[in-house]
Amino acid sequence: MTTHYIDITLQPDPEFSHTHLLGALYAKLHRALVQLEATEIGVSFPLHTNEPGRPRTLGNVLRLHGPQSALQQLMAMNWLKGMRDHVQLKELATAPSGAPHRKVERRQFKTNADRLRRRRMVRKGETAEQAWAAIPDTVERAPNLPYVQLRSSSTGQSFCLFVEHGATLPSAGSGGFNTYGMSSGSTVPWF
Repeated sequence: MTTHYIDITLQPDPEFSHTHLLGALYAKLHRALVQLEATEIGVSFPLHTNEPGRPRTLGNVLRLHGPQSALQQLMAMNWLKGMRDHVQLKELATAPSGAPHRKVERRQFKTNADRLRRRRMVRKGETAEQAWAAIPDTVERAPNLPYVQLRSSSTGQSFCLFVEHGATLPSAGSGGFNTYGMSSGSTVPWF
């Protein structure tokens, strides 16, 4: 149950962009959640924007949600080492009772038809023409969601973790959170 929360606010820095700092912060969080094997801690970005005509951004606040004990265990790990000068950390607090809930989900998109065709050629042993026929350019989707730029620890490749804040719901959804603090079933209080 996501009864408590901690807000982590990125501070402006003349040497590092907001995007760089958010990526570094989120990568550290992901590694800590993997190490803890945590399924009770969710995230939200209360200042995100995804409105037409405005820049897509996750904002400068990362909110951690979870039971008091799980959040205390996470913060005892010192996972913010190296980031403390770049963030303002608020104290653990109780989430407002009666707040609506929201799903925060990772969205993945088929964004590059050429890459999909190359993968198909390797996996299915097809020629370039066969792969082209099977995967037209129309499969590409231009994501219109805010994201955080991360680097895979297993492959070293950069990728965009697209984040979708779902509609507000009157009650909490159940399930667990993944190691990015997101879920297709669980919700977090939205306030």
